[in-house]
This record gives sequence, C-alpha cells and structure tokens, in this order.
Amino acid sequence: MHLPNMKDAKVRGQSKVNYIYEDRNYEDIFKGKKYYIRTYGCQMNVHDSEEIKALLEQIGFNETEEMEKADLILLNTCAIRENAHDKVFGFLGRCKHLKKAKKDLIIGLCGCMAQEESVVNEIKEKHPYIDIVFGTHNMNELPSILANLNHKQDIEVYSKEGDVFEFGNLYKRDSKISAWVNIMFGCDKFCTYCIVPYTRGKQRSRKSEDILREVRELKKLGYQEITLLGQNVNAYGKDLDGEIEFSKLLEKVSDIGIPRIRFVTSHPWDFTDEMIDIIAERDNIMPYIHLPLQSGSSRILKLMGRRYTKEEYLTLYHKIRDKVKGASITTDIIVAFPGETEEDFKDTLDVVDECKYDGAFTFIFSPRENTPAALMKDELSLEEKENRLHVLNEKINMYSKESNERMVGTIQKVLVTGVSEKDTNKVCGYTENMKLVNIDASKDTIGKIINVKIEEAKSFSLDGIMVK
Repeated sequence: MHLPNMKDAKVRGQSKVNYIYEDRNYEDIFKGKKYYIRTYGCQMNVHDSEEIKALLEQIGFNETEEMEKADLILLNTCAIRENAHDKVFGFLGRCKHLKKAKKDLIIGLCGCMAQEESVVNEIKEKHPYIDIVFGTHNMNELPSILANLNHKQDIEVYSKEGDVFEFGNLYKRDSKISAWVNIMFGCDKFCTYCIVPYTRGKQRSRKSEDILREVRELKKLGYQEITLLGQNVNAYGKDLDGEIEFSKLLEKVSDIGIPRIRFVTSHPWDFTDEMIDIIAERDNIMPYIHLPLQSGSSRILKLMGRRYTKEEYLTLYHKIRDKVKGASITTDIIVAFPGETEEDFKDTLDVVDECKYDGAFTFIFSPRENTPAALMKDELSLEEKENRLHVLNEKINMYSKESNERMVGTIQKVLVTGVSEKDTNKVCGYTENMKLVNIDASKDTIGKIINVKIEEAKSFSLDGIMVK
C-alpha cells in the first residue's frame, strides 16, 4: 500500500493536513464526490466518525444524508454486543442493492468490528461487494486507501497501536454547542467479557498539553460543554512517564473556563478520592458520574475480572454521594453472566436497591469471540435470562422515575441543545446532572444555559418552562 505524504501531519495542534498522492493533491481526485456515514456504538465511535468526516472533507468529499446520492458509504461499527453483527450486515444488504445500480459506489466497513478476525474472514469469503475495510488503528490511512483502490477488495487492518497520532482539531464536529475530546485510546483492564482491548488495543493516553490545547480552542469557538472521552478515563496518564493523573487533568481543564465539563467512562478500580474532591469543588465539572457496576455479586465480579468487590463498589458509591451534592449516578449492568445463580442475581438487585441509580444501561451477557468469558459454561435458558433482565429493568425504571420526580418544582440550569423530538414547538437540553428536559422556550435559546422550572417528571425525561 502506498502511504500518503501527510505534510506536517504530526505537528501538534495543526488543523490542516496536505495530502499528496503521486504529485497531485487528493482534492484533484475526490473533489465533488459525496460520502454517507452511519455510526453504531458508543461515544467513542461517534467521535471517530467526526474524525473520519474531517479526513474525507480535507480531500474533497462532501457529506450527504441521502445514501442513494453517495459515492462512498461507510459503516463505523461497534463490536461490544453480538447483535451488532446482524444490524450491520442487515444494513450492508441495502448497500449491496445500491451498488448494483451504481457500479462505482464504494462501500466500506470500519471501526471495532473491522478489527475482529472472524468478521474480516466473513467479508473476504461472502461479501465481495464491500470494497474497503479498515480498523480503529488505521483510520488516518483512509485517504491513501481510497486513492489506491483499484477494483479489488482492500482490507487494511492491523493490531499494532503505535503512538497516538495527533491531527490537532481535524474533526467535523456534529455540534457547535457540545464537543467530545478524546484523552486516551484503548484499555488495559481486560475484563473477561470485553472485546475492547482486542479491537481498540492497549491504553494510549494523549499528552496533556495536546488535550489542553484542544480544549482552549473549543473555548475560543464558543463551545458550552465538553466531554472527556476514554474507555477508562480515570486511568489516564498511567501509561506515560511523567504525565499528570486524571484528577489533575480535570483540574487543568476546569481552569480553562468552559462552562460545562463531563467525562465518560469510569472504572471503579481507578476512581480516586482526589477525583471526587475535584468534582465536588469545581462548579464547571458537572455532577454526573457514570459508574459501571456490571454485577452486584463479588463472586461474579471476580469471574468478570473487575478487580473490586460488591462492598468496595458500595463504599466508593457512598463517598461520591456524600461529597458531590446533587450528583446523578448511572451504571452498566450485565445479566446472566456465565455461572450467575439466582443468589448472584439477587445480590445485583440488592445493590440497585441501595444505590437507587438515576439510570442504567442493562444487557444480557453477549459472548464475544476470543474473550475468556466466551469459553465459560452458560447454563441459563434464554427465557430465564430475559426474565432476569425484565425484573432488573422494572427496578431501574422505578428508581429513575423517583429521581426525576424529586426534581419537580426545582429550578435547574439547562444547556439547550436543540428542538425537542417530542414537540417541535419546544426545545430540549440537559440539566447539570444530565437529565433530559423538554422546555417551553423559544428556539433562540439553543446553545444557551437557561433557568428552567421543572413541572413534570416522566421515567426518562422532564418537562419544564423557562424562567428568569
């Protein structure tokens, strides 16, 4: 494969990259062509798509929301759940039909699923209409992959992570109000059920100077909110000699003065007292914490490789509740992990009863190829798994509704992010503790932080009216 001459691409903070291919600018090749991108998965995938969009537009492509008009269709995929495969390949079937009518259409698969060997083999054997496949570690090579495409399937996936590649602010951000900021890539925890270390690789932190430069630029551009992103943000810096830890990074980001700062996702193992203190002390670090539990059984947590017990998790939970006033805490829970007994499941329900989470992402265990948990014996019937998930969700929804009801009658500061999906005559936004509010207010409030009186609570949202 021919690599592009990416002039000055590793200059820190640079926002423009010149791509040269055989003494021609890439724009000469791709100018006027259209791309369509569909994203599956977590916030990290969404932010990856923002980088991919910017890469494509640097070389002449324009985005279209109508896939029928696209010259390039990309699926940026997630590999966390087993059903992701069916969703992605179901959509690729639609793309295949489009290609029959438009022979020059380029179809591509990228992201975490592209890092799975079984997926790559399936594409080679059964899906020749997919033109390009590239993984999470070589997104930056997309211009070269496209320029070198010669009517043959091109699969460019490798697992060597290398250094974090700095493209400065080379993102086409989906919002002018809220922005994602990657602080690290990959994960070193190797939970037995998780495929992330195999698809995104080992932990690689960005240098704090680069992160802070990006945040300062976002402040200059008028962003009201940023979210620091990582598979395990509170392990930030542990892989870099002499780098600051996450609590110090939070402090420095807070000093820049962006009105709202959030972060996801945290691992309880690395959640320090210093982190809790900084969150509690700083008004612009929002009181919203996603704290994955996964299971309330210490026995199952050990099988999961989570490195904490039920008791240790609860101690941390109550520290956060005691110090961070008004905090909203959400979680992740896996039901029916291999070997989970009725008693183990009861332990999970007991933790939910004690923590009364503001919300949760709940899942039936999904075995992922090449992870240790995929080899563990699974004896529960699908009916029993679904029953446990139903019982858990009923409890989670009850506590979520109660949490929302406690906010009725209060005045909340809400960052208005857009028009309400429920009622286009209203706007919507999020409270400091990450509650969705549909607001009776004009559209000129979008992008502003306003005072809202909460008038009604629902299970997953609030209704309110703007007040002075």
